[in-house]
Amino acid sequence: MNLYASQTQYGKNEDFTLQVARGLVPGHIALSIFGYNGDVDTSEESVWPDGSTVPHPTVASALNIVSTSTDDDGSPVGTGARTVYIEGLDGSYNTVSETVVLNGTTNVATTHSYLYVNQFYVATVGTGGVNAGEITAKVSTTLYDLIAVGYNQRTTAHYCVPAGYTAYLTSGIITAGQASGSTSITAFLKQHGPDGILRVGAVSTLNNGSVQYDFTYPYIIPEKNCIGASAIGSAVNNSVSAFFNIVLIKNYQG
Repeated sequence: MNLYASQTQYGKNEDFTLQVARGLVPGHIALSIFGYNGDVDTSEESVWPDGSTVPHPTVASALNIVSTSTDDDGSPVGTGARTVYIEGLDGSYNTVSETVVLNGTTNVATTHSYLYVNQFYVATVGTGGVNAGEITAKVSTTLYDLIAVGYNQRTTAHYCVPAGYTAYLTSGIITAGQASGSTSITAFLKQHGPDGILRVGAVSTLNNGSVQYDFTYPYIIPEKNCIGASAIGSAVNNSVSAFFNIVLIKNYQG
């Protein structure tokens, strides 16, 4: 694909972040990571559509991709999702990816082995336009990622940095709401490294509102480290979302 030239080549101003987003700056990748959990209760949960936490395994494994609906099928008659794209990190923290043809409620194993999933979305779909069931990526009963019904896209506020890169978190937002409006949630930004230590990077407490983070000096996430959002409610039935803006920069090799 041919990219249009940056306007700076013609003596005009063009915002650097726009150039990165357009893929005009070598070694730089713009990422937006977002997640949603519609039912955070009084135990800590990751900001994703499951009442649990994103796992941090030590061994890469092939994943089983499966839907809760037979309509999510790669055959021409499947009205839901037909194929999904999955991308993540292998046991050496290098990026691997593939497209998986769905087989309804029957497991389909990935070709690659994964430590973490960074992208997971519907690649092709039938006449229904969306995935009819919840599509999960699992090892046995351990959930690595999921696509909620009708979303066509993971909503998981979690990202792991590939080997050879450093991620810079430039901004983020956490939002929370509860029907009664009388309870609060405590949200965490946590960093996890190969040493197995889970470190808290930020804590926010909010009640039916949002907290915005704009980092004058970006929050640094080294290679092979993960960043993720989680939350605990002071009462049950809280809706929580999180959004990160990250620029991934290839490490200098002199």
